[in-house]
Amino acid sequence: MRTLDQLDTRGQRVLVRVDYNVPVKDGVVQDDTRITASLPTLERLLDGSASLVLMSHFGRPKGGPEEKYSLRPVAPVLERALKRDVRFIGSLPSSEETLREVRELQPGEVALLENVRFEAGEEKNDPELARQLARLGDAFVLDAFGSAHRAHASVSGVAEYLPHAAGLLLQNEVEALSRLLENPARPYAVIIGGAKVSDKIKVIENLLPRVDRMLIGGGMAYTFIKSQGGQIGDSIHEDDQLGLARRLLDEYGGKIMLPVDVIAADRFAEDARTQVVPSDAIPDGWQGLDAGPETVKAYTQALQGAKTVFWNGPLGVFEFPAFAGGTNAIAKAVAELGDNAYTVIGGGDSVSAINKSGQADRVSHISTGGGASLELLEGRTLPGVEAMK
Repeated sequence: MRTLDQLDTRGQRVLVRVDYNVPVKDGVVQDDTRITASLPTLERLLDGSASLVLMSHFGRPKGGPEEKYSLRPVAPVLERALKRDVRFIGSLPSSEETLREVRELQPGEVALLENVRFEAGEEKNDPELARQLARLGDAFVLDAFGSAHRAHASVSGVAEYLPHAAGLLLQNEVEALSRLLENPARPYAVIIGGAKVSDKIKVIENLLPRVDRMLIGGGMAYTFIKSQGGQIGDSIHEDDQLGLARRLLDEYGGKIMLPVDVIAADRFAEDARTQVVPSDAIPDGWQGLDAGPETVKAYTQALQGAKTVFWNGPLGVFEFPAFAGGTNAIAKAVAELGDNAYTVIGGGDSVSAINKSGQADRVSHISTGGGASLELLEGRTLPGVEAMK
């Protein structure tokens, strides 16, 4: 990719695609992780006397302005983080009014545009919208790794019209995740959790030949267990993925670890009755909602001595504190590897767990990418990354 070192932005107006799709409740940003992650790139550009025009999506508006999807609440949070004023421009990004306002920016000034998904052509990668957005800057920097897997006008389209480069966040994400695919240090362990096999099957298939062990947890584990004839009660599973699960176990069974016991509940609720049962003997009417103590012990032992670790997805219903024990234990085990291993966390609940453990600073890399991280690890080409070449 072309990097900031290869793009002269001194004194220029730089259009920067950031990822400020952050949780907002009652007009207040609840988590500023993605905002703070953008600061190294913004500060680098500002140090060169550039003026900045920032654009991002937020939520899923239906192709037009919706107040609940406005980026206005982000502006004061960004102001505090940058320690400088941020001008919020509430008109449509492609409008003449927006163009007039950004042309008034002086070196060192920052403007945040309204949600680019208010533009009907954004998700269609409309070339005319990309051309109109390109009028807002002299150069373009893509730093929204979380959107790099989208062929949208503000992600890859603008790069057709302006000198461009990858921001520091995008560059770091691609380099960090590529290390999981190219000559990883061994032993190499992967923890895959979450609800559905179908959501992550391409990642599983691409990583299994590369890893020494793969620890499977969460709801997807019950599809694998049922494929072996196990009794899973009312646990979540995918009958249409049973054949695939059997094939993977036949081909890579020596690498795949499945739960040996689970914490089962009589209903899907925080205050449900619970019992610890073998993972393949869950009674009818009960459902597995977390890894059991023996599973936690086995998985923790399997991670000891690992030199490369990738973790994506919780081991249980992490939203309920009563069923977060397995996920929290894995967070602790990964963090305790410290400097002895290259550890990468990807996925919202996994990131939340490592943050709550208080040991996030002991992890090598925490990805902001979500879907983009998974698509890169599937071996797919990301349109945003390609556009930066």
